[in-house]
Amino acid sequence: MLFNPQQYWQKLRESLWFVPCLIVLGACGVAYGVIEFDARTSFDGDKQFPLLFGAGAEGSRGMLTAIAGSMLTVAALVFSLTLSSISQVSSQYSPRVLRNFMSDRGNQVVMGYFVGVFTYCLIVLGTIRGTDEQRFVPSTAVLLGLVFALGGVVALIYFIHHIAESLQTGTILQRISEETLQAMNRMFPKELGEPAELPESEALLSAFSENAATWRPVRTSQAGYVQRIDGPALLEWATQHNALLRIEQAIGAFVGEQTLLFQVQPDSAAASPLSAKALEELPSHLVIGRHRNTEQDVAFGIQQLVDIALRSLSPGINDTTTAIMAIDYLGLTSQRLASRTFPSRLRSDGEQPRVLTTALDFPGYLRLLFDLVRLNAKGNHTVFRRLLRALALTAEAAHTKERKSAVHTQATLLLSYAEQTLATEDEKRSVRALHAELLHFWEVPLSNRLQYQAEA
Repeated sequence: MLFNPQQYWQKLRESLWFVPCLIVLGACGVAYGVIEFDARTSFDGDKQFPLLFGAGAEGSRGMLTAIAGSMLTVAALVFSLTLSSISQVSSQYSPRVLRNFMSDRGNQVVMGYFVGVFTYCLIVLGTIRGTDEQRFVPSTAVLLGLVFALGGVVALIYFIHHIAESLQTGTILQRISEETLQAMNRMFPKELGEPAELPESEALLSAFSENAATWRPVRTSQAGYVQRIDGPALLEWATQHNALLRIEQAIGAFVGEQTLLFQVQPDSAAASPLSAKALEELPSHLVIGRHRNTEQDVAFGIQQLVDIALRSLSPGINDTTTAIMAIDYLGLTSQRLASRTFPSRLRSDGEQPRVLTTALDFPGYLRLLFDLVRLNAKGNHTVFRRLLRALALTAEAAHTKERKSAVHTQATLLLSYAEQTLATEDEKRSVRALHAELLHFWEVPLSNRLQYQAEA
């Protein structure tokens, strides 16, 4: 793979060390600037304002030493609390939620602040001279160190509040949901309905299966998860080389070494065949990393919510309330998906079809959202009822018969599984009654239902 700046920038943003390092560099710059100010100006603060600047050389050393030691101690405390929180979230919710804590800007800034103040104090300490022959006390820099120390008290109080708030179930679910919705906004337009597939797509799919030998494969040289696909760049490449490009891997897919990434078929009207160098450019438009992220991967955000619901429903935890909260956010996500336009799999340059993509459709997202939660809600009528309400929200937002049919299928599977697993007739009656009450949300013609069930 070629160097991809977006991939490395994303790694930096999600790391615990990048922002603190920037703050430390900023603290070095501030310390140098203030010391130069004290050295080059005639401002004599210890005489004009003795209560603020009259600490003297020994007093300044003692104060800065105390501030530096306390800041380093608090920085160690902040790091240990962050690691403890990460461990707790990993065991209680899902290991996939860890990256949300690592990329939390509040945690990064607070850790960087304490380390930055420590660095600032060390630099200022090294410039203090107390001898009569060479006396220099950067009074403004010393006073600024005291101000930073007082700011550290505020930062510590904020951090304790922030870490306690971020460990709450509602905060974790809301953060995942917002990140997923942001990815959805990037990937799917806001218009209602679903566009018709271009007629050429079916013909191209048939041509691919019939003439697979004419396509040239492009494979990956590294293993990992597909994190990002630069669609405009791939369309530009296909247009420039007068070729049809098929993307074989979807966002979030795991690929091994020599896994097929693309297949290319030159247009019959192409002036020259595709060169090996041109094919080698293709992998640079695709980012592969160690883990999934939600930049373009809506399914990964959904998977995190599903993981929390499944962990809550496990026999070892059995936390129905947390599962219900996760289902509420799953319902919100499916409601937004139901109202979005899914881009056509076939992309054109305005004249010729150029790129054929691989992606989940709306029924596929519904199965990802609800199948595993439904199966793990065995015998829990409260969860079944909440799932029905989430499906009702989705059906209300769906504006095509095909999408309503997909939601109806999920509701039917849910009711059937509830009938099989609930222990008492009263619980079954409760789920049946809610299903009947909400039936008008996902009601679709019988022919559409049978057609979708046959396809599924």
